[in-house]
Amino acid sequence: MSDKTTDFGYTQVPWEDKVHKVAEVFHSVANKYDVMNDLMSLGIHRVWKRFTIELSGVHTGNNVLDLAGGTGDLAAKFSQLVGPTGNVVLADINGSMLQVGRERLTDRGVVGNIEYVQANAECLPFADNTFDCITIAFGLRNVTDKQAALNSMHRVLKPGKPLLVLEFSKPSKPLQPIYDAYSFSILPWLGKLITNDAESYRYLAESIRMHPDQETLKGMMQQAGFISCEYFNLTGGIVALHRGYKA
Repeated sequence: MSDKTTDFGYTQVPWEDKVHKVAEVFHSVANKYDVMNDLMSLGIHRVWKRFTIELSGVHTGNNVLDLAGGTGDLAAKFSQLVGPTGNVVLADINGSMLQVGRERLTDRGVVGNIEYVQANAECLPFADNTFDCITIAFGLRNVTDKQAALNSMHRVLKPGKPLLVLEFSKPSKPLQPIYDAYSFSILPWLGKLITNDAESYRYLAESIRMHPDQETLKGMMQQAGFISCEYFNLTGGIVALHRGYKA
């Protein structure tokens, strides 16, 4: 075991332990994940995801990777866009989330052009230059080695194609006090009420604060080799959508 540590919320943990601790969080909340997303964001997360899909440029016949795909919101829409000649891979490191995603998409009749892969974003099990688009929504902040994950995404993306990272980010200064009060008081209370798990949502609030801000993440994407990198602040910067292309 190495002496290297990383953040798990505001706590420093051994580097190799973070993936297991994050897994415990999502095993705990998987069945109520969608309900909590709607409550936490007042439904606005659907608008953020719709914007992501619009900027993806995905069309018929494309091969799409939805990383940290959770319960399948993006994957379901991509399945419609790529049609029977395309393919969507919903990948998640967490088996509980992947199972919930599979069940919900199957119940919605999303079958035929979608597959499910349990995978770690840091070392994706796909060949070079495989995908026409990669998305990761609200998942990058939970990755232990974010730079390694971005490097891995760059490797499996086709040249000229986009990566889109939708993630909580740093809100504008006027919003900060209200956002902090909500995050550290109301959010854990909601988690306790809906999932009987306040600690997982306290971790959520802390993990957002530890995630790279807009400019830092843009720089990390550039370091991974992405070009034409840009970001769009949504809801006052509470969330940001980053987009970059493989050269």
